[in-house]
Amino acid sequence: MTDFTAPGNGISGGYQGASLGMKITIATLAGITWYNAFELMILLFVTFAEYRGLYFWSLLISSSVGLLPYSLGFLLKFFNLTDIRWLPVTLLTVGWWCMVTGQSVVLYSRLHLVLSNHRVLRRVLIMIVVNAVILHLPTTVLTYGTNLAVDTSLESWKKGYNIMEKLQMTGFCLQEFIISGLYIWETVRMLRLDPDRAKRKIQYQLLIINFIIIILDLGLLVAEYKNYYIMETMLKGAVYSIKLKLEFAVLGKLIHLVHNHVWKPESFSAPRDLPDFVDAARVTSDVTHAPPTVNQRIPSGMDADDISIAMFEHLPPTHLRRNSDSNSWSSEGRAYHVDHAPIDFTNPFEYPRHASRSRKMIEKPR
Repeated sequence: MTDFTAPGNGISGGYQGASLGMKITIATLAGITWYNAFELMILLFVTFAEYRGLYFWSLLISSSVGLLPYSLGFLLKFFNLTDIRWLPVTLLTVGWWCMVTGQSVVLYSRLHLVLSNHRVLRRVLIMIVVNAVILHLPTTVLTYGTNLAVDTSLESWKKGYNIMEKLQMTGFCLQEFIISGLYIWETVRMLRLDPDRAKRKIQYQLLIINFIIIILDLGLLVAEYKNYYIMETMLKGAVYSIKLKLEFAVLGKLIHLVHNHVWKPESFSAPRDLPDFVDAARVTSDVTHAPPTVNQRIPSGMDADDISIAMFEHLPPTHLRRNSDSNSWSSEGRAYHVDHAPIDFTNPFEYPRHASRSRKMIEKPR
């Protein structure tokens, strides 16, 4: 019986064995991948207030255009469910592109919240783009060649694919090791600098999840070098679906961690001896005390505009409400008061303009 666990044989044909356990395993792993993908898409549309931003679209593309076609393509291929040879290859190739590179983009899209070095961020983005070109393209060409070539040249295509398959797996694993390593490094640094125990739970979760990502990638790499091709390809879809769900949960909590670092709400009571020309309902700070002279520490790269946009992406519509009586908008306990029009939360110049107007009302009496 032909060994269809080897990479070349696996990519050029379906599963020809008689093992019922192997068939059940293939179908089960595909089902796990689909379940996680559909659940993640539902969570995305329920959680996000507006469907925009690199984080949202990278997650959506990785789950819908990545996980689903990838597992469907291999299911059609291994079970020989279609006579159209290019169809399953196209599905698994498109899904592989979006799943692997998309997952790295998901990590990159939130890396700026913990990493302040823009040069490092730029190099991470360049690494993702370069790896997508030099690793995806040759593997795609060899995949189509191995499946569509005639018998005389099939062995040459198989040999090239066997080599490139291991190279691309190693390259993408190293890429994810680097990105996860940056998260681990910055999280450890935040744990050392931040004495607030209430925030350490999220920081530990971020640390553990990135260690899990590295362990899962190592498991896939071992399966690849052991030439367990069918198990490696089907496990890859399930593993990436698990990683995307874990990243969605922890990176979403990272927004609240950053929110606690930067936008700490201040409780105050409006003074009773304000002048008559000052509307106490519009006062947004404690005017009875001078502002503190010590600047609040913003950990590593937490730009205020990026944080406000990232927070707004995660706000459900019920948290964003307009009070018609006071003509104000409030979100997550932080009120932004305006005189005529609601604030555009995605515009970093909107709030300072209205804030300065409120300060002028208090500091310069008419």
